[in-house]
Amino acid sequence: MRQIGNDIKKTINKVTVSYNDEGPDGVPAIIFIHGFPFNKSMWNSQMETLKKDYRVIAYDVRGHGNSESGNVDFSIELFGQDLILLMDTLKIEKAMLCGLSMGGYIALNAITNYPERFTALVLSDTNCAADTPVSKDKRMKAIESIRKNGVEKYADESLNKLFAPESFTTNSKEVDKAREMITATSKQSLYNTLYALAKRKETCSKLPEINVPVLILVGNEDVITPPKAAHSMHEIIKGSFLHVIHHAGHLSNMENPLEFNDQLKTFVTIVKQKSKKFPEKTQLGSNGQNQKIITSSEEVEKDLNAKILKITMTINDQYPELSKYLEEMPNTIPDEKNSEITLKNLSTYYESLNSILNKYKSDHPKN
Repeated sequence: MRQIGNDIKKTINKVTVSYNDEGPDGVPAIIFIHGFPFNKSMWNSQMETLKKDYRVIAYDVRGHGNSESGNVDFSIELFGQDLILLMDTLKIEKAMLCGLSMGGYIALNAITNYPERFTALVLSDTNCAADTPVSKDKRMKAIESIRKNGVEKYADESLNKLFAPESFTTNSKEVDKAREMITATSKQSLYNTLYALAKRKETCSKLPEINVPVLILVGNEDVITPPKAAHSMHEIIKGSFLHVIHHAGHLSNMENPLEFNDQLKTFVTIVKQKSKKFPEKTQLGSNGQNQKIITSSEEVEKDLNAKILKITMTINDQYPELSKYLEEMPNTIPDEKNSEITLKNLSTYYESLNSILNKYKSDHPKN
């Protein structure tokens, strides 16, 4: 039976993992993965915003927050396995993922290795590249600094890079909260995770394989994973969406939660609506598991779905006065036995949306 609440503990992959689980049953699940060296509480604002309409879960990556470390070497691959086993334990077959920084590395690893388990992806203040030799050297120096000077000094030095300069005045409470999360992390977990981050593999070459809607968010003053890295991923992931969060550095969800939450909510709402109109075609495999049907028209269908999502995001974000037409569109269900009908329905839906938007823009030119 599902447990609802905060700081729930389950044994997963031989360690005790702490997580928060809120929201109703029978609705899409969204799993939040925190950055380094933080914990699940960094997602409190996003959980509060979405818990009415979604099942929202935030968990402590092993060695962070209230999750145990275990006795094996940390790696992004291990963190990805933990995520999948958490989903299995909570009986979540599919979920949307939202990861920030290290959480983004974990999310990309998971969706690369277990693509059938995810329906959408939000990548915040992260990148797909492996550490450069210079970056690896900085992580090793950070380990030495922690050993020599302690966690408190490391926290103070880190905060200057994590937050936009204005946040120290406008969001001092969030800065204090971040410092508290860092200093609460054990030295050994800091060492182990820094090693894991330094040796992680690149996932840029895998980005073209991502077959779900993707939203990329980044703080306009992020110096750790700058907007340039976000733009690079956006260019590679076909049909992805990019939004730069104003007045924010690396912890954009904490520094500007209003803008972050608005983009997040719009995205997941559209993904939810789209999944109802065009449910994923599946078939029962020999092992009893649902398997995605692969057809020769899949790329065309993927392109149409991406166009539909993009134009819907545009309407919601830039022309909210047209949002009423989204719900009035015919609820066309694809024919699983005839790909031509599926593509025709998708194309008709897209052309209808496009026609409405273009006519409105023509009739109401912006100055």
